[in-house]
Amino acid sequence: MPTATSPSEVPPNIAPGEVPPDGKPVTKLDTNALSPDYPHTVWTQGDGRTVGVIAQEGGCGKASASVLEQSASAVKIELVETTPLTKQMCTMDIRFPPLTVQLSEPLGERTVVLTSRQAQK
Repeated sequence: MPTATSPSEVPPNIAPGEVPPDGKPVTKLDTNALSPDYPHTVWTQGDGRTVGVIAQEGGCGKASASVLEQSASAVKIELVETTPLTKQMCTMDIRFPPLTVQLSEPLGERTVVLTSRQAQK
């Protein structure tokens, strides 16, 4: 199951709520597992196998995305913010990096289900 995360395929200046110029907005979303202030921006690119999302990270955190499940009706994407295990000085900013994941088949009419969690590394 493809789970690649790639910030390089999307312009870095995309803001929450915006879709890249070559992207097609995804409207069939399940964001119930996200907090209300987390970005809810999702799009497809190319033939629909590339799905882009706006993630959230802050300070020393680094966002990533992976495909957890793909079925005939839904694609579940997990957004993870990984922070360092050891304490260190970090900025107090919040960033919204655009990330992409690759699907085995084009998204089509499937629903994108977004989840998020925090991890330490």
